[in-house]
Amino acid sequence: MPRSPSSPAFWRSPLRGPWFTSVLGVVLLAGITVLFVTGLLSYAAYNPNLSAVNDKTPDKGILGFYLFSWPTNPVWLYRLTQGVHVTLGLALIPVLLAKLWSVLPRLFALPPARSLAHALERLSLLLLVGGALFEFTTGVLNIQLDYVFPGSFYTLHFYGAWVFIAAFVAHAVLRVPAAFRNLRRMRHPDEPEAAGPPAGSGEPARPEDTLVSPDPLPPTVSRRGALGFVGGGSLLLAATSAGHGFDGPLRDTALLAPHGGAEPGSGPGGFQINKTAASRGITATETSDEAWRLVVTGNGRTVRLSRADLLRLPLHSAALPIACVEGWSTSDQWWRGVRLRDLAGLVGHEADTAPDVLVESLQRHGAFRVAALRDNQVRDPRSLLALLVNGEDLTPDHGYPARVIVPAAPGVLNTKWVARMTFGDL
Repeated sequence: MPRSPSSPAFWRSPLRGPWFTSVLGVVLLAGITVLFVTGLLSYAAYNPNLSAVNDKTPDKGILGFYLFSWPTNPVWLYRLTQGVHVTLGLALIPVLLAKLWSVLPRLFALPPARSLAHALERLSLLLLVGGALFEFTTGVLNIQLDYVFPGSFYTLHFYGAWVFIAAFVAHAVLRVPAAFRNLRRMRHPDEPEAAGPPAGSGEPARPEDTLVSPDPLPPTVSRRGALGFVGGGSLLLAATSAGHGFDGPLRDTALLAPHGGAEPGSGPGGFQINKTAASRGITATETSDEAWRLVVTGNGRTVRLSRADLLRLPLHSAALPIACVEGWSTSDQWWRGVRLRDLAGLVGHEADTAPDVLVESLQRHGAFRVAALRDNQVRDPRSLLALLVNGEDLTPDHGYPARVIVPAAPGVLNTKWVARMTFGDL
């Protein structure tokens, strides 16, 4: 038996062939399109055009052509879009791995380049496969809060996505018509596939025909069974990660979410925490009622407020979730505090014309220590500087003495341990 992987006879699986590869390719075509769109929406939700403090990709240039002011309605918008992005990304991993396995013989095909056009096609495949592995790997690491890659996840994932999608579109334009022809050609998924055009037919060899082994081993599983195995793996990953985007019993099934499926405790503060006060360098001394003051500035004015001062202002309530880029979210919590637009009014801004705001935290390190919110977010009556949650004071890990909570905003924009708010002039 030939031992060189460059020989078609080296690869003896009876599963490989145009039909099997085409089914996986069509699934990836639909899934990756949704991933790309929801990824762009996630980036837009950070309002990167608002202020340099929100922009983790300052050299994006024309790649930011689609950006818009992220809306506050519905309140579960980011919870939905990012939940779909993360859950679908995990669910597509078995499909991606199966697709790469199905075309593995082409990696070793000789000669490596038969012409300039063939060399360019191989290069595009390198960008396609490398980009897919890079995006899925960094995405999974980010979901699990393992920041082992150099640089900012936002920058790496953003530029990697554009490189990958360019190669993906080029590949789709070239290969999708053939994939649908392959699907129509076979009357039954488990009928034998030929390793080339019929003898004497005069038809040229097609690239997909090289996937069919000229000397296959006896099958131990049908193609339909193999697809069922891949699909079952995808459903299992989806079922053990999607629950964190829902309320109720389904949350207990989210075993692969960063914080597991179960709620982290009971009581008013018994919901998910991404970063603790200790991890961000927050001390009880600086958040004490004696030491802490909120500084509100704008229009050349400055107001300093203790927590007792804030509690004497008109307080309002809103039921809002927290949704994070890692795909997890809390159930709706009842927040109570001062409306952001009312704080803007303390420095001379009318409620219906309240401007953008820059929010600064007491935390010493970490991403989004300073974050900015759009004027539409400030003006929404449900946007609060929260002082209480579920009828009790905030806990230190939930942002005591005060935190921002804004409908539909990514979790990192709901700044905890707020120290200063600057309205306008960003």
